Amino acid sequence: MAIPSIAPYPIPDGPFPSAVDWQLDADRSALLIHDMQRYFLEAYRPDAEPIATALPNIVGIREACATAGVPVIYTAQPGDQHPSRRGILSEFWGRGLASGPDEQIVPELAPRPGDIEVTKWRYSAFQRTDLRQLLAHHGRDQLVIVGVYAHMGCMISATEAFMSDIAPFFVVDAMADFSADEHRMAAEYIGKRAGRVITSRQVIEALDSARDRPRHAAS
Repeated sequence: MAIPSIAPYPIPDGPFPSAVDWQLDADRSALLIHDMQRYFLEAYRPDAEPIATALPNIVGIREACATAGVPVIYTAQPGDQHPSRRGILSEFWGRGLASGPDEQIVPELAPRPGDIEVTKWRYSAFQRTDLRQLLAHHGRDQLVIVGVYAHMGCMISATEAFMSDIAPFFVVDAMADFSADEHRMAAEYIGKRAGRVITSRQVIEALDSARDRPRHAAS
C-alpha cells in the first residue's frame, strides 16, 4: 500500500535547544542514512521541500564522509514482512513495503562497495539489529543521523544512541517528515534531551576540516 502524498513544507531552521556542545570528530563518527527507500520518498514532491533540500544535503554529507573515511551505514526495511516479524507495527502501518522496487535505496544514495547495510525492523535502527556492535567494531561513538522520518525512526534512533553512550548528531536539514510541526518537535526534543541538532553545512565543514588537518607522525 502506497503512503499518501505528503504536502510540501519548509524545513524548520531553528533556533533549536542546545544542551551540549559536542564537536563532530571524523575519527569517532559514523553516518546513518535512515530508510531512504523508494517506498518512503515517493510520497514527497521531488521539486519541493523538504525533499528538494534534504536529499541533496544527504548526498553532500555522504560524499564528505567518504572523503574523510567515515563509515556509512544504511538502514532499509525489508519487503513482504511475515506477520510474525511485522508484529504490532501492522496495526499502525499495515503490511508495509512490498518486495522489489519499494525496498531500493533511492538512486542518488545507492550504497557503494564498503558501505554497511542493516536490515531494520522497528522505528529504532538499534532494535533487532547489530548496529551497536558495528559501531563498536569500527571504534565509533558518534552517530550522524539523516533520512526519514525525523519524528519517528530518526528521533527514536538518536534517543537510543544516546542511551547507549553514542553521541547522536541530528542533521535537521538532511531529514524529511510528515509535517513541519513534527519535524520541529523531533529537533527540539533531541536538542533538549538526547543529542546535538546540527546542519548539513556544519557536518560538512567539520569533516572537511578534519580531512585538511595535517597528521603528524608519531615520534
